[in-house]
Amino acid sequence: MVSRSSPPENAAGQFDWPLAYEAEHLLGRWVETFLRHNGFARGLAARMREETGTDFYEWVDHLVMGPEHAAELCAAGLVEEPAGGPAGVTVLHHPKAMMPRVLLRAGGSSGGVPSVLAVRPESVVDFLARHDLAPVIEGEFGARLRRAVVAEENGTRFEAVERLGWRGFTAGPAERADAVVKARELWRTRKRDFPDDADGVRHALAVLDQVLALVPRDVACELFFSEERVYWESRNRAGRVQKRRQDLLGLGWGNHDHHTFRCSRRLFPDLIGFLSRLGLDKRERYYAGEEAGWGAQIMESAAAGIVVFADVDLKPGEIDIDFATQRLPELPALRTVGLWCALHGDSFLQAGMHHLEARFDFARLRDQLGAEGVATMKPFSDFAFLKQAFTEGERWRVPTGRITALLRRGLITPAQADSFAGDGAIGSHLENLQRKGGFKGFNQKAVSAIIAATDPRRIHGRDLS
Repeated sequence: MVSRSSPPENAAGQFDWPLAYEAEHLLGRWVETFLRHNGFARGLAARMREETGTDFYEWVDHLVMGPEHAAELCAAGLVEEPAGGPAGVTVLHHPKAMMPRVLLRAGGSSGGVPSVLAVRPESVVDFLARHDLAPVIEGEFGARLRRAVVAEENGTRFEAVERLGWRGFTAGPAERADAVVKARELWRTRKRDFPDDADGVRHALAVLDQVLALVPRDVACELFFSEERVYWESRNRAGRVQKRRQDLLGLGWGNHDHHTFRCSRRLFPDLIGFLSRLGLDKRERYYAGEEAGWGAQIMESAAAGIVVFADVDLKPGEIDIDFATQRLPELPALRTVGLWCALHGDSFLQAGMHHLEARFDFARLRDQLGAEGVATMKPFSDFAFLKQAFTEGERWRVPTGRITALLRRGLITPAQADSFAGDGAIGSHLENLQRKGGFKGFNQKAVSAIIAATDPRRIHGRDLS
């Protein structure tokens, strides 16, 4: 008997993310067993580790086991996913942890060895091309699920799957290829810079209407964030370096963890409304207190596998309101997030994402990027279950008009204006993140520390505030 899924929050709306070590150890043991029986997968795991600083486990989409394992999976906290799978197949997932899903079917495993294991690169075509493979791809371009058999060895089958806003294990509805291409083009060519940011918001919403007329919401979501990563990469060398390393194995950003958007108080409800229309649901809210001066709304699309960390300046007492939907008045002084947006523009518009977080082997990636000339800042989370560190920030030129406007309003000092004009200001980072125990949450105190450390007024280690 398999338990049904339940929401991850309690009656008070507070999200409680446990450490699911038992489930992680169980699935990890099966993944390792599969690797011992499938040489191609084993070789890929070694290359992932040595060439990309990533852990094979983080790329696993699902594995297939026999129904005799249902009881131990249930005991480890996995439950039946309502969406389900094909006839005769039960799909299990952990409702409160990040880990691969397990499909149970008759004959799905032998001696504890999964019969099938699938990894999820961004593009199955790119993955096959990089490994000089030419198997038949199940699902045409535009299909919500595409898959290919990569290697069959010793009674095991290694697969690659590509998802387009789809959690299912059947092909699902296929979108017209021309509609998918047009939707991607609309996102990529979205104009970001307007004299009045309100016009930029209206334009973004108009583009969203056009995209939603072409493709379903979850597909629109998948395509939007793919293009946001492209834009962020164009402004972040560390991201380009790591993307190249992952592309050499045909992986893309299939290991993305969450996308961080910094937003001005004025436009924060517009950003949240836009993300909601893309199908992202509100998760936990953070408020770091009077001294830290920031808050965040976490949002997630389970269908597209997208998580957003949306930052905004907050003042005391505003945690008592839904700051994600109530338009906030301007503050007399800018905190870290507000100043970043004033210097560079909102992430939603001119600036693009403040950083992309992806899951890595923390120490290994730090060393490998160091060898590529990409330095890493001091970790701001250093726990057994959560390690986080930014690469050194990409310094961006600040437009003269923005500096002049801030100086005229008394929001920066003359010394700060001179520094921003001469040295620019830190714009974006890549975040090296490692999770254990399937932990889905964030460490609020640690995030407060890194927000303070990346305040634009801290220049070359000097505090100009």
